[in-house]
Amino acid sequence: MEMKIIFFGVLYCIGWNNAIKSTKLLIGLGEPNSPEEISRSVPYTNRWFIQKLDHFNPTDKRTWKQKYQVNSQYHKEDGPIFLMIGGENAISSLWMTTGAWIDYAKEFNALCFQLEHRYYGKSRPTDDLSSESLVHLSSEQALADLAQFIIDSKTKFNISSTAKWVVFGGSYAGSLAAWSRMKFPHLIHAAVSSSGPLLAKADFNEYYKIVENILNTYNPDCAVQIKLATKMLNDLIKSDQGNVNNNINNFKLCDPLEVNNKIDLWSLFANLASNFADIIQYYRSNRLGATSTNKPTLDSLCDIMTNKLILSPLDRYALVNEKILNFNSQNCTDYTFNNLVKTYKNVSWKSDAATGSRQWTYQMCTEFGFFQTSSQEESIFGKFPLDLFIKLCSSVYGESYDIDLLTRGINRSNMMYGQLDIKESRVIYVQGTVDPWHALGMTHTKIINTVAIYINGTAHCADMYPPSPSDPPQLNRVRTLIRAYLQEWLAVSDLVEPFSLDNINVQ
Repeated sequence: MEMKIIFFGVLYCIGWNNAIKSTKLLIGLGEPNSPEEISRSVPYTNRWFIQKLDHFNPTDKRTWKQKYQVNSQYHKEDGPIFLMIGGENAISSLWMTTGAWIDYAKEFNALCFQLEHRYYGKSRPTDDLSSESLVHLSSEQALADLAQFIIDSKTKFNISSTAKWVVFGGSYAGSLAAWSRMKFPHLIHAAVSSSGPLLAKADFNEYYKIVENILNTYNPDCAVQIKLATKMLNDLIKSDQGNVNNNINNFKLCDPLEVNNKIDLWSLFANLASNFADIIQYYRSNRLGATSTNKPTLDSLCDIMTNKLILSPLDRYALVNEKILNFNSQNCTDYTFNNLVKTYKNVSWKSDAATGSRQWTYQMCTEFGFFQTSSQEESIFGKFPLDLFIKLCSSVYGESYDIDLLTRGINRSNMMYGQLDIKESRVIYVQGTVDPWHALGMTHTKIINTVAIYINGTAHCADMYPPSPSDPPQLNRVRTLIRAYLQEWLAVSDLVEPFSLDNINVQ
C-alpha cells in the first residue's frame, strides 16, 4: 500500500546569548505546553541514524550518529508519515505527544518521526565546536540530511517508493521546510512553513521597528515611557561625571559600566530592549511555561512602565529588568561583550554555549545575518548597530569572519533559496502580525497552488502549538485551514493541482 509522509520542522528562537542574556540572536520555537499525563503517555526512546558528514564530497566517507524519535501510536497501514525537523536546539519528546502536528497525525493515522538538526542536541558530527569543525554546519548540509533520512527510511521502515512526503517546520526549521520542498520536489510532496524567515539579511533593523509599532498600538504610553527611559540613560552616559553607575545601580549590572566602551553600551541597550522583544515575539502563544503565574507578560511589563507612582521612567525600566532577572533566577545583568565572547569561544560540547548559541550564531555569521539591530539613538530602545554583531562574529570565530564573509554568505543563501521569490507549489506559509520575524517571511504569494496565511494578532509559530482555550478564533480557523489543505494535497498525485493561489489574511 502507498504510504504518505509529512515532514514537520521546528525553529528555535535563539538570541544574542543563552548564558548571558544580551543582544538577542536566537529565534526558536520552544516546547509545547502539555498536561503532564499527556507528555508521559508514550515513552520515546532515542534512535540513531548513520548520517554522512559531508554530502557534497563523495570522497569523504566520514559518518556520525543523528538522533531521531518515532511515534507509531496513531499509525495505520494506509496512513501518512510525519517527520518533524529539529531546529537550532535539542529535539524534545514533548513534540512527539502534543502540538498541532500530533492532532493532524491522529486524524490522518500518521506515523511520526522527529529528526534532530546536525550540531544541535546530541547530534554531534565532530569532536568539538571549533571553527574548523563548524565548517560542516550549514542549512545546505541539513537539507541533505533530511533527504538522506527520507531515502534510507523508505528501506528501514518499508515505506513505498511512491509515498508522499510533506514537510512542516517552524522558525528556522520553517525555512528548511520550504527550502526542502523546493530542493527535493522528487522526495517531498508538500510543505507547511510556520514563521520561517526566507530572506537572508545582515541588518535586520525591521525587527525592532515592528516591536516598537506593536508597543505603540498595544499601549502607546508604555512605548513613550520606554523611549523616555532610554533617553535618560543616554543622557546620563553622555554627561558622565564619574557617577553613572551610582545613578543606574538599580539595573543590577554584573560589571560597572564604562561610558567610553561603545561595544558594551550597545550591548546593554540591546539587552534591555530584548526584555520587551522576547515577550512580544511569543505573545500569548501556548509554549511550555507560558502560563506560569509569575511569568512576565506584556501587560505586567507595561503596567510597570506606566506606573506614575514610580517617578522616573528610568527607574521603571530598571524594575522591568529586575522582574526579568528574577524570573530567570539571575542575580545581575551580565551585559559585557567580553563575557559574551568568552562564553561563546568555549568549543567544548560541555560548554553553556553548546546548547545552541555558538552553533546558531555561526550560521548567522556565515549564512543568514538576521542580526536584530537598532541603528539610531532616537529609537525607542537606543542604539545597537550591525557593527556590534560583526564584532561578535570576528571575536568568536576568527578575524576572517567579517562583514565581507557575511555578505558573501548572505548573497549565496539568497541565490540558493530564492529569497521571497520561491516558485514551488504546494507550500503553506504561515506568519503572524505580532511576530517581528514576519518581515523576512512570506505573507503573500503569486504561485499557483501555494497559500500564504497572515494571522492577525498572533506571534511566532503560534499555529504549531497545541490548541488552548485562550487561542483567538482566527488561530483556530488557521489550523482548520491547514488541515484542509493537507487533506486535499495528500489525496492527489504530483500531476494534479486542485487549488489556485491564495493569500489569506485571517482576522
